[in-house]
Amino acid sequence: MARLKVNGTPHEFNGDPRMPMLWWLREEASCKGVKFGCGIAQCGACTVHVDGRAVRSCVMPMAAADGVEVTTIEGLAKGEVLHPVQQAWLEEDVAQCGYCQAGQIMAVVDLLSRISDPTDADIDAALTNICRCGTYFRLRKAVHKAARMMRETRG
Repeated sequence: MARLKVNGTPHEFNGDPRMPMLWWLREEASCKGVKFGCGIAQCGACTVHVDGRAVRSCVMPMAAADGVEVTTIEGLAKGEVLHPVQQAWLEEDVAQCGYCQAGQIMAVVDLLSRISDPTDADIDAALTNICRCGTYFRLRKAVHKAARMMRETRG
């Protein structure tokens, strides 16, 4: 059995310990923003935060979930107030089809928690999520905008 928190809510898992966290989040915790893309941790559509760090949930077994805190895209905003990365995404019109965007946003939040003013090279090196629509130019603009927004709110 695993006890974990998802978006601040306690949960228990009693199933197959090999089950990928992705499927449990979608099917049992109703976190539909976590997407299946490749199943081999290459595309990043399934990216969530585990204890504050970006993780590809399609390859994380539930056996490793005991005692962790998981944040999905559904838990990123504070009520009606979007996270600065989500706000920048809207303002820069990053999404086209949108399928990869939740994973992209979760990866960016992790990046900005470590590097407050990333260069384009930092962004390219840290964000290995795949966007089939190719909105990388707008994505970089949104990352820079979110970084500015976050620095301004810190003081």
